[in-house]
Amino acid sequence: MILLRAGNASEWTGPTGNNTYLFPGSPSILIDAGIGRAEHVNAIGSALAGAPLDLVLITHHHIDHVAGVPALVERWPGVVVRGGPGEALRDGEVFTIVGLASLVALATPGHAADHFCFLDEGSRELYCGDLVRLGGTVVIPASRGGDLRAYLASLERVRDLRPSRLLPAHGEVIEDPARLIEAYIEHRAERDRQVLSALAAGCATADDIVARIYPGISDALRPAAADTVLAHLRKIRGQAP
Repeated sequence: MILLRAGNASEWTGPTGNNTYLFPGSPSILIDAGIGRAEHVNAIGSALAGAPLDLVLITHHHIDHVAGVPALVERWPGVVVRGGPGEALRDGEVFTIVGLASLVALATPGHAADHFCFLDEGSRELYCGDLVRLGGTVVIPASRGGDLRAYLASLERVRDLRPSRLLPAHGEVIEDPARLIEAYIEHRAERDRQVLSALAAGCATADDIVARIYPGISDALRPAAADTVLAHLRKIRGQAP
């Protein structure tokens, strides 16, 4: 497997931007498409050393994961895209690279309704998209299909698989998956408690709650925080008697 950065570092995507993962072989497979920067497409071509790109597996439809699809199709007209703008993935579907790896598609909704991870059956490494990342948490965009209850179930599913490592779409490799996933689950429980406390204190809107529980958040990230608060409110409402 070859890690290829998409070249789109930002406050939103992190200091390394998006990660894409290339498996040269038969067929050659790329996990996530990046955003179409020429240097990224050229790096894929160089790594393939003249061979075609056969298949792109998309973890989910968010723009930083799919915007590069047209550039990849232009460069390799025969490439097949699965997930995102391509044909839908199926839970448990297996993609085999002859003599190299078998990748199992795992439905892990929550961050997005169509979110998938890919488990390498041999190494037990999991390509986890935007399920988790080091150095921060993941937005649950309730206004765009995010679902916190589904997300927590996805975290538990991945935890129970006991992957050896997690390779995320942003940031560095996660060497201790169980520890990070448990921290994520506890973080969401703490956010629930903070949201309930904010409601008890008289906060009436998601923006009011953001101001209380995300002090100092940048203007660029404030809408995402409000969307995640909305996800917590929907989860709490769904649990109410």
